[in-house]
Amino acid sequence: MGKKIPLWQVLLVMLTLLLLLFYEIKLSNHGDAHIALIAASALATIVAVANGWKWKFLEKGIINSISRSMQAMLILCVVGMMIGAWIAGGVVPAMIYYGLKILSPGIFLFASCILCSIVSLATGSSWSTAGTIGIALIGVGMGLGINPAITAGAIISGAYFGDKMSPLSDTTNLAPAVAGSQLFDHIRHMLWTVTPSMVVALVIYLILGFGHSSDVSLSSVEVLTNSIKDCFWISPLLLIPPLAVILMVALKVPALPGLIGGVALGVVCMGLQGVSPADWGLILNYGYAMSDELLEIAAPELIELIDGNGGLQNMMWTISLIICAMTFGGIMDASDMLKSMAEALLSIAKNRGSLVTVTIFSCIFVNIVACDQYLSIILPGRMYKEAFEDRRLKGKNLSRCLEDSGTITSNLVPWNTCGATMTGFLGVPQWGAGGYAPYAILCWLNPLISIFYGFTGISMEKMTEEEYQKVLAERELDKQLAMRSME
Repeated sequence: MGKKIPLWQVLLVMLTLLLLLFYEIKLSNHGDAHIALIAASALATIVAVANGWKWKFLEKGIINSISRSMQAMLILCVVGMMIGAWIAGGVVPAMIYYGLKILSPGIFLFASCILCSIVSLATGSSWSTAGTIGIALIGVGMGLGINPAITAGAIISGAYFGDKMSPLSDTTNLAPAVAGSQLFDHIRHMLWTVTPSMVVALVIYLILGFGHSSDVSLSSVEVLTNSIKDCFWISPLLLIPPLAVILMVALKVPALPGLIGGVALGVVCMGLQGVSPADWGLILNYGYAMSDELLEIAAPELIELIDGNGGLQNMMWTISLIICAMTFGGIMDASDMLKSMAEALLSIAKNRGSLVTVTIFSCIFVNIVACDQYLSIILPGRMYKEAFEDRRLKGKNLSRCLEDSGTITSNLVPWNTCGATMTGFLGVPQWGAGGYAPYAILCWLNPLISIFYGFTGISMEKMTEEEYQKVLAERELDKQLAMRSME
């Protein structure tokens, strides 16, 4: 092992990473973070080697880091197949169809938030929700005379609720993988913070929407529902797969078997839709592609929402990003650079509440300077994992903090990939006159509730003595493996 790397060198590596990310995401044409992470990994390696750290040891750190995220990547593969099967089987279209049916002009904002929650839960994607249903709802809201900023806030609150809580979401899989918790434990634990946030948001949307007239044509919604019925066989039976997955979550079925069960039910639904068995493997691998006949009759909103979505291969971009990010994290971790940063930040975390607060604001800071919600989960997650463990807090407490801040505030930063996308879809800025940020109630209230729980101890579950000793044993084993790799 090498010597302790000076803090200024660690900060130099982090600053270089942030500058590279800013260039790649905001200034270049492609907007991907992969090469920036690889370049920053190379610089981190040079700094570590210059301080006496052996390459073989650093390489072992990279492999261990990627191994820790392997479950999340396997789940993402299964989720990709499930989304393809659920779209082709009419499950996602049915959820959208029945969700649209609950829309009522008298409770428009409330219903919009609920509808976007349903769609985002079904797809695991806030982006596709805002870019399809969200666009239609902005137009309906303008017809009702509702401020587009308020409508956008309701849409985004609902979309990010679903993104945060859906087992189909990549960030929902990533957070527990980084923090060392289980997917379904993580989802159940988030109910403590997201439920009061959502209830408050819905009450405010009811108040804001109270008194609006109902004499408005919902033609844009009707076009979409009619298009869904033209393209798919729609029946309440198609709601069985998502209900089954929810039931498996409640019954604590392990993530991979539960999601594979969702894939199997999706394949059954493909049969009900008349999809040829010869196409099942193609859909599971590459996603759902609408036929030429359906493209001619489908509404543009429906085509945008489902065509080309899902499939194993469509998850490879996210998986490759995770690998690149975990490579950087592995080098930073193996060379103790993350530890140096954590020690500096943890010096102000004197108790459980301040630890949660530091974690929340670190995630928000990474969202601001790194412009990427994945890094806002990965970097703080790696930095504070041991601190949570040393306070004997279960991993699901950390994974919840990561999602309560990293995932859910990304859309509030104008230059973040999520923020720029939401503005592009909805035509509404985040801040200033006409900005949606004050009305995206779930997104700014959720981190505050998480901090409140940190100081009060509400729902902050602790490890048993046996669990804590197991964590210590795993740490010792990792150290021994690292030492052996140097021999």
